Amino acid sequence: MMVLMVAIGGAIGSVLRYWTTILSVQCLGTSFPFGTLIVNVLGSFILGLMLSAVEFNILLSPYWKPLITVGLLGGFTTFSTFSFDTLALFMQGEYIKGGLNIALNLVLGLMAVSLGYYLLKQ
Repeated sequence: MMVLMVAIGGAIGSVLRYWTTILSVQCLGTSFPFGTLIVNVLGSFILGLMLSAVEFNILLSPYWKPLITVGLLGGFTTFSTFSFDTLALFMQGEYIKGGLNIALNLVLGLMAVSLGYYLLKQ
């Protein structure tokens, strides 16, 4: 049953990632990998909420943790895409954008997971 929950979460997360990327290109253009940044920061925030919810027994069912953390967030967040986007920027000679992509994903991701965690901890 857990495998099915992870699969369902992964399918939903992948579709949400696709839609987020399409929307970010429509709204923000293609000059920077905004879609990857958005899903990584949002995924980090949701993971922080999830970790806090598990720690403080806010979740009602044990199925929610693997569905959300492994499935949904695994399908939604995009570390491999982040790595490829960064490499592509470097290969295009866009060293500042590549460095900015690394810094923003790391810093905003850490801030988002912390914020998500501490929001529910209160």
